[in-house]
Amino acid sequence: MRSLLVVVLAAGEGTRMASRLPKVLHKVAGRSMVGHVVEAAGRAGAARLAVVVGPGREDVAAAARAAAPAGVGVEVFVQAERLGTAHAVLAARAALSGPVDDVVVMYGDTPLVRPETIAALRAPLAAGAAVSVLGFRPAYPTGYGRLLTRDGDLVAIREEKDASPEERQVGLCNAGLMAFDGAVALALLERIGNANAKGEYYLTDAVEVARGLGRAAAVVEAEVAEVAGVNTRAQLAEAESLLQQRLRAAAMAGGATLIAPETVFFSPDTRLGRDVVVEPNVVFGPGVSVEDDVTIRAFSHIEGAHVGRGAIVGPFARLRPGAALGEGVHIGNFVEIKASDLAAGVKVNHLSYVGDSSVGANTNIGAGSITCNYDGFRKHRTVIGADVFIGTNTLLVAPVRVGDGAYTATGGVITDDVPADALAVARARQVNKEGFASRLRARLSAGLSPKK
Repeated sequence: MRSLLVVVLAAGEGTRMASRLPKVLHKVAGRSMVGHVVEAAGRAGAARLAVVVGPGREDVAAAARAAAPAGVGVEVFVQAERLGTAHAVLAARAALSGPVDDVVVMYGDTPLVRPETIAALRAPLAAGAAVSVLGFRPAYPTGYGRLLTRDGDLVAIREEKDASPEERQVGLCNAGLMAFDGAVALALLERIGNANAKGEYYLTDAVEVARGLGRAAAVVEAEVAEVAGVNTRAQLAEAESLLQQRLRAAAMAGGATLIAPETVFFSPDTRLGRDVVVEPNVVFGPGVSVEDDVTIRAFSHIEGAHVGRGAIVGPFARLRPGAALGEGVHIGNFVEIKASDLAAGVKVNHLSYVGDSSVGANTNIGAGSITCNYDGFRKHRTVIGADVFIGTNTLLVAPVRVGDGAYTATGGVITDDVPADALAVARARQVNKEGFASRLRARLSAGLSPKK
């Protein structure tokens, strides 16, 4: 087992995004780009992460710390000046000075790199290389640095503006990610100069520095879609599309049926069981787990929720964070569930809101019913027992309890607890005024006020 330090460069301002938000905090599949990179680095075996941010960018630092897998340490370093990629890496000099076998440099705006690719990039280091570079073969290589090889070894990285006509014919391009033998990483970086038109320190020069010291450099190829960087809103949309394709393929390979895959959107942490059926136009936000044999009907939105085995959700349903559905629960059209646990067999089929509640097994909540959980200052909880029948258009004003087997009459406003097996009637008594409608129409047709 070789130890791994990953340096994540996340100091770019991203001016082409035309946003007040730092570029690396823009989201792909509901997770920030830097979050994707940090998570992949952790899954690749990094024990430590060195995240390089711009001045005053505690928001980027916080996002990186939050995304790190358990047990992975995150150190944050500030790049006060922007003098090139090698200069950015050297902002984490303190981390590079410690003992480590492998150092991998990643970019906070390249969110689709897989842990397996990081492992492949490290492999040449174990075989003796000092530097390993990730390459790819785009359909149109114009604008990319070219990876020049000889007898299978990487000789140099040539930026297009400096390349000869022959070198520009090379299709293998630089994806940006690099790995270093940890024993010499700092020495290689410190030898990189800035004798170029921009006066900047380029990480790509590490290849020629290593070869000048008699050390080998290697190249590892990756798929084009995996190394897509994001500099504009259009490229952000492309990254979203590429990641969604990956997530949809994984869901179907795991045993879920997507009726119209191109219309379903996942988060990276979405978990679907076997024989789950997802109809068109469903969105899974972060923190969703779905057990086996569930049907998610069209146009539903689910976030931070757990759906039990055999449940049916939707169409047009919304499950908000904290929703926990038991086995066989039915959630119907235009129903919203938030911070509530619904036991097995519960049915909420039409036009209802259940928030901050506990609902017992086999309870039926009628159309148009609402748990009134907020008083303008605090949230309050509603507790509904098992085998309860909540009549249509019932308002349950929390905090309130409804006992097992109880009924609430249609149109009730329930403000007091309802005992088990009781019927709660909480509405005004109906009064019929004979002939009133005829008299009213006569007054209105004569242009008189209806109030007299």
